[in-house]
Amino acid sequence: MMMMMMMMSKSSMWRNAMFLVGFLCLLSLSHAELPPNYSFMKPATEAPPVSYYDYIIIGGGTAGCPLAATLSQTSRVLLLERGPAPYGNKNISNLGNFADTLSDTSPTSPSQRFISEDGVISARARVLGGGSCLNAGFYTRASPDYVRQVGWDGRLVNESYQWVEKVVAFEPPMLQWQSAVKDGLLEVGVNPYNGFTFDHMYGTKIGGTIFDKDGFRHTAADLLQYANPPMITVLLHATVSKILFRQKGRPRLMAHGVAFWDGAGVMHRAYLNKGSKNEIIVSAGALGSPQLLMLSGIGPKEHLQSFGINVLLDQPMVGQGMSDNPMNAIYIPSPLPVEISLIQVVGITEFDSYIEAASGSNFAGHSDQPSHFTPNLGMFSPQIGQLSKVPPGKRTPEAIAKAVEQMKSLEVSAFRGGFILEKIMGPVSTGHLELKNLNPYDNPLVTFNYFKEPEDLRRCVQGMEIIEKVIESKAFSKFRYPYISVEALINITVHFPVNLRPRHDNDSKSLEQFCKDTVMTIWHYHGGCHVGRVVDHDYKVLGVDALRIIDGSTLNYSPGTNPQATVMMLGRYMGMKIMSERLGKKE
Repeated sequence: MMMMMMMMSKSSMWRNAMFLVGFLCLLSLSHAELPPNYSFMKPATEAPPVSYYDYIIIGGGTAGCPLAATLSQTSRVLLLERGPAPYGNKNISNLGNFADTLSDTSPTSPSQRFISEDGVISARARVLGGGSCLNAGFYTRASPDYVRQVGWDGRLVNESYQWVEKVVAFEPPMLQWQSAVKDGLLEVGVNPYNGFTFDHMYGTKIGGTIFDKDGFRHTAADLLQYANPPMITVLLHATVSKILFRQKGRPRLMAHGVAFWDGAGVMHRAYLNKGSKNEIIVSAGALGSPQLLMLSGIGPKEHLQSFGINVLLDQPMVGQGMSDNPMNAIYIPSPLPVEISLIQVVGITEFDSYIEAASGSNFAGHSDQPSHFTPNLGMFSPQIGQLSKVPPGKRTPEAIAKAVEQMKSLEVSAFRGGFILEKIMGPVSTGHLELKNLNPYDNPLVTFNYFKEPEDLRRCVQGMEIIEKVIESKAFSKFRYPYISVEALINITVHFPVNLRPRHDNDSKSLEQFCKDTVMTIWHYHGGCHVGRVVDHDYKVLGVDALRIIDGSTLNYSPGTNPQATVMMLGRYMGMKIMSERLGKKE
């Protein structure tokens, strides 16, 4: 009885908090500029207490949006998204405001901050369009080898990529900084030059971007323009608390509904229509999907019981195999103005380290810029870095504000430049995810075990060695001060507040220690619901009927140099396969 009272008390407190958050979210939604044909999109407060659909998709992210648009061609679809729409938010839509969304820690931010148990600061999307609303925009396909290893149908994969690319993929403008990085990569031997291409191949290439020629971001939410409006409902600020199952008189669990809170803290339920082919599909991402399975009673038995969760299916692999591709970078101040650019060029090395670059700030290179300003340094800003040198108990908003003020006192020239970064393939190192509490709005606890495996550290060191050579190349020479050595640049970068891990003196100039000390996320985390462990090759949850998981949580390693193109493709690809199965046709 006491346990029930405690749970009821916690639930009541959470609903009150959700009401305040939801109220603020609804105010922000009223100012959003929605696409004219998106009449099917509305706040969850307008949903009936109970509703029925053929497909219920949990998560309107990078996979969920194309999946919902596809299935709506022939079936009644409900898409539940816990965040707002991206439209009307200049921090999402404008390339120059990329870092502003990531540094926003308000309760209504489309970017939900989380810090891994490793001490690395990251972000989880809570917005329609998912990570495609927060990322650096690079668009590149998975390699043909990846497609074969996963077992996908190559023809349907290509058609699905093309379906996505008609709406969201563009060729980026190649200005001075990115061109210098490209030429530097070629000069130091990252060959051949493959020009502009979406394809993944060894050498140096110009990849695609989801920013158009005007610097306007196009996200997975734009793929809903393919939807059949009478057949789809998209609910915003709809936070699913659990999946509902039937079991009585059945040999296996069967998913048949979901319970979700709206932005005002009111509970709604949505159920599947009668029909053997109707399904619930979880597309809540690498953090959200394993978390929701656990909250619904599917996961490691002892872990669930420790939270008082009724265990419906003991599935010890839920939350296991979590991976995040580590990123390390060197900051290079420039004697010349540089353009504002995100990822456009990539060097794909034979040892499976990927070299990329970004440049500029909101003020860099403008003739009317003030002598002092607030720099936009992305992952290196005080707001995002959260002052790694300050003890955890003192990382207050006041401390962050003080650091920002200190940065304002610096000259513009101190922030004129950019980063060259490397990301390793895979990675080989993996970790795990656990529940923090019973609140579906909170982040779970996740450990990635960066560089636990020596192979990952070796690739990082080799990638950093390539970056050093690019910085010293003739092609890149005009964008670096000749009197600042590469060793000095490395030591400068070590002191940026990029994570909460302890720092070490780097006098030995050890690139191994540099990789460990300055590791960041590149937001490509994945795993937790792997194919063959939690879902089968059709993405159906093992041991459960009418339930699939289609998102990055199913990936064994990150496809291509950047996964968003493949995750969007996967939503379309599986939508086509499911629709064909439903109609009894060949794909």
